[in-house]
Amino acid sequence: MKPKLVVLSGAGMSAESGLATFRGSDGLWEGHKIEEVATWEGWKRNREKVLDFYNARRQQLAKVQPNEGHRAIQALESDFSVHIITQNVDDLHERAGSKNVLHLHGQLTQARSTVDEYLIYDISYRDIALGDTCEKGSQLRPHIVWFGELVPAIEEAVQLTRQADIFVVVGTSLQVYPAASLLDYVPYDAQKFAIDIEKPRSLSSGIQFIQASASEGLKRLREIVIETL
Repeated sequence: MKPKLVVLSGAGMSAESGLATFRGSDGLWEGHKIEEVATWEGWKRNREKVLDFYNARRQQLAKVQPNEGHRAIQALESDFSVHIITQNVDDLHERAGSKNVLHLHGQLTQARSTVDEYLIYDISYRDIALGDTCEKGSQLRPHIVWFGELVPAIEEAVQLTRQADIFVVVGTSLQVYPAASLLDYVPYDAQKFAIDIEKPRSLSSGIQFIQASASEGLKRLREIVIETL
């Protein structure tokens, strides 16, 4: 049986593909108040503004490609049982060929009903317009977990983390909860690595830091973990 390698990825993972991070100096929040485009209250106030914001993100996503970091994680599947828990709403892990990807914060390429959270539709890179409705006649919204909303996938993420033989954090500041709390569930005897972390919080002991970009750091990670097989 292959060792289980669990990756927690954040915005830095996709930055090398040309997707701006939300909290960087040139991040997507510039010019947009969080409460206007990433909360249920903002949606109720101005649906068109929210739709335009995410339509623009989707159009940008259609123009970029997975980077060497995404491909490095996929390549690990030849030797490990790889599971990705991502805070990202893009589909770059999937497009790189990774088979097991759990999205904590939703997906840009999906829309969902405003009255039934289980009615989810694949829309690829198409826009969502005012008047686009679900089968129950309710306006479609981006399938994104907004601030103040529950994170339905967190329990599955906790279970995956508890089973890890190797746990890798890459491209996340570990500032956003509940994703940042996953480190608390990593088994004591698991190997732990942190790559491309912008602002490390107080981390538990035993974590090996790889100070490099996501793509370069993941190449180094492969060299290290292959030796343990």
